[in-house]
Amino acid sequence: MTGNEAIAEAAIQAGCRHFFGYPITPQSELPEYMSKRLPEVGGVFLQAESEVAAINMLFGAAGAELPCVIVNIMRGGPGLGGIQPSQSDYFQATKGGGHGDYHLLVFAPHTIQEAVSLTMDAFDLADKYRNPVMVLGDGNMGQMMEPVVFKKNSGLKLPEKRWALTGAKGRPVNLIKSLYLDPQALEKHNLEINRKIQEMIANEVRVETYSVEDAEIVIVAYGTVARIAKTAIRVLRERGFKVGMIRPITVFPFPYSTFEEISGDLRKFLVVEMSLGQMVEDVKLGVCGKAPVEFYGRTGGVVPTYDEIVTETERLFKGVP
Repeated sequence: MTGNEAIAEAAIQAGCRHFFGYPITPQSELPEYMSKRLPEVGGVFLQAESEVAAINMLFGAAGAELPCVIVNIMRGGPGLGGIQPSQSDYFQATKGGGHGDYHLLVFAPHTIQEAVSLTMDAFDLADKYRNPVMVLGDGNMGQMMEPVVFKKNSGLKLPEKRWALTGAKGRPVNLIKSLYLDPQALEKHNLEINRKIQEMIANEVRVETYSVEDAEIVIVAYGTVARIAKTAIRVLRERGFKVGMIRPITVFPFPYSTFEEISGDLRKFLVVEMSLGQMVEDVKLGVCGKAPVEFYGRTGGVVPTYDEIVTETERLFKGVP
């Protein structure tokens, strides 16, 4: 399946029965698939008139603490941009796309199989925390095809949905809103949301380390770039260079502790992104000055090749400016 189709089917198998979206390259296959499959399982597909309308159909999800899953298949920007892959939505996804004190739980898969598994997990965790969860991919992830296996969900015991607007017969009225005019009431609301975010930070960090045990330079990458970096690392190892990789699977919460644990013994970190430098800021926070952090990025829909990463890494080993 393509990544877009696989994410859509994973969502349905995870229990998704309502979809709001707008077809636009590079994720058009996702709403196309949903428009066919959701009626087959008793669900509702609604095509919005724009991306803005689609997200407003989920209006209040962060403030009102309603669970939802958002899929962002990133493309080059700014503005209308192009249709090629990019990772320049990192800040938007991890630092908050709107006003107020909140965060999303953000998964960044690097294979189609992982996209399937993380999408299924996303629905469970959205329910658990009553918070939006984002699956953050890019145009390559959405369009490439790979074999996938759909496995049963994690078995996470989900809380009863006492908040749901199912009719108030036999129970007190539920009032779901994000409007609190009394500043003390709004502060209380923010603190409760922050309590859940801190729980996510404590329990939901996911990260992969790759050949870091003896590494003198560690490449940091996520998503499509991480796949390319793994090829570069194999080439570099064959040439005698000790290189490893840290791959954040959750980009929020970010795996800061992984960097704290290994930064003291390293020569350098090299962050590679399809952007002009966004995740690199989180890497620097995790390293906390214990080792130099270098950056290599391509933007506007240009994908870095493995030989570019090899050349940049060899440059760092040789100390060439």
